Amino acid sequence: MRGLAGKIAVVTGGAQGLGKAISERLSEEGCEVWMLDLNPLGEETARAIEGKTGGAVHFELVDIRDEETLRDVFRKIEAHSARVDLLVNNAARFVFKGLEASAQDWNETLGVNVVGTSLVTQHCVPLMKKVGRGAIVNMSSVSGFIGQPNFATYNATKFAIRALTKCWAIELSPHRIRVNSVCPGYIRTEAFENSCRQLGIDAEEEDRRVSRLHILGRQGLAEEVAGAVAFAASDDASFMTGEDLVIDGGYLAI
Repeated sequence: MRGLAGKIAVVTGGAQGLGKAISERLSEEGCEVWMLDLNPLGEETARAIEGKTGGAVHFELVDIRDEETLRDVFRKIEAHSARVDLLVNNAARFVFKGLEASAQDWNETLGVNVVGTSLVTQHCVPLMKKVGRGAIVNMSSVSGFIGQPNFATYNATKFAIRALTKCWAIELSPHRIRVNSVCPGYIRTEAFENSCRQLGIDAEEEDRRVSRLHILGRQGLAEEVAGAVAFAASDDASFMTGEDLVIDGGYLAI
């Protein structure tokens, strides 16, 4: 992708799954990557990516709902790297509930997926403004376009991510900061496996079921989503902002 080499990238939720694949792809493209995650596995992931790509990959253990810690993390990034060029808001909390959702359920999913994402962006943007340009990629989902039974807590946050994307695209356009969302369909990652366990269903049976919902007849791969993120962050997408890039194997076309 044009314009990624030498860039400073921040990826939230980078320890595993989509975040890991995105961090690895950006490192392959020549970015220096800062991975933020609540999972201490992120340190091992960062070292593995460095060993594979030869690029600089840093890991910071942080709960993105913790504003004071976030402030310290971005001060550290500024002291080390001076700026941020790219931000990928990938961290998410997966709570699948309908009308039975408790206040705690709502606080958990909104706290990470909406409030945490907003706080990360708030603290990151000043480091983009320093260089007069930047690109933000927010991870939404096909669940941000449609209703799904008993998924209200999750879907509401993914609709919200698309709204934030459009609002921030307008707000940040004078600073030459582009904001887009990437919206995957079902992707076979650790998050899929964990969701199956949370819902008490067999992962292989669920894989077969959801594969039939996609025109291409399968779930997507984390690497395929990472490629879309790299595109949205790159200069190849320099005239794209406020948009939703759907990577769903035709799920929404049915």
